[in-house]
Amino acid sequence: MTAPVLTLQDTKLTLDGNAGRVDILHGISLEVPKGETLGLIGPSGSGKSSLLMLMGGLERATGGSIHALGHDLTAMNEDALARFRREHMGIVFQSFHLIPTMTALENVATPLELAGKPDAFERAEEELRAVGLGARMDHYPSQMSGGEQQRVALARAAAPRPEILLADEPTGNLDGATGEAIMDVLFGLRDKHGSTLILVTHSPELAARCDRVVRLRDGRVDADEARRAAE
Repeated sequence: MTAPVLTLQDTKLTLDGNAGRVDILHGISLEVPKGETLGLIGPSGSGKSSLLMLMGGLERATGGSIHALGHDLTAMNEDALARFRREHMGIVFQSFHLIPTMTALENVATPLELAGKPDAFERAEEELRAVGLGARMDHYPSQMSGGEQQRVALARAAAPRPEILLADEPTGNLDGATGEAIMDVLFGLRDKHGSTLILVTHSPELAARCDRVVRLRDGRVDADEARRAAE
């Protein structure tokens, strides 16, 4: 058996709010094997995005443990977590988070340069061509549509060739047809790089494309089912 890429054991998240302490996640235990596409679904407020943030080390668990690629994320400081994300993860959000004063090429290449990759611009160009933006590399975010901006964000996430891809409602700000095209690109990048993909979505159609779906409700796992076990 291959070791899981991600392992969560009795993982909890409690945050302080205006009304006091709020329990967001109530002891999540989950394993994600290498190469799996896992869909996280559930009603608003069920904890999907919070769980993804914990998996990416962007939020710190208040109980339990999270291991990614054999590393204990809960034991790392912020600098170590940032290095781990840079070297092993690609993250895509509903909002594109592009730097408005940089071209598409610069938006993708700059994180690679900061990571010390000598082929940063060559790799950025390759990934932009892979997402269909070969003719838009010198354009700024304000000169691109929402779908094009999300393609840049996907190229940026994929450029480090990450073992783990995390996507939080990546089609949430896009119309149906554009969103479907973006998901085709995302699944194509997963296949190209052999990444393990964890996807938060409200869309039953997108969830149906995943190997496995975990449904959250009130911060707990409500259902965990393989969608394509027969294939």
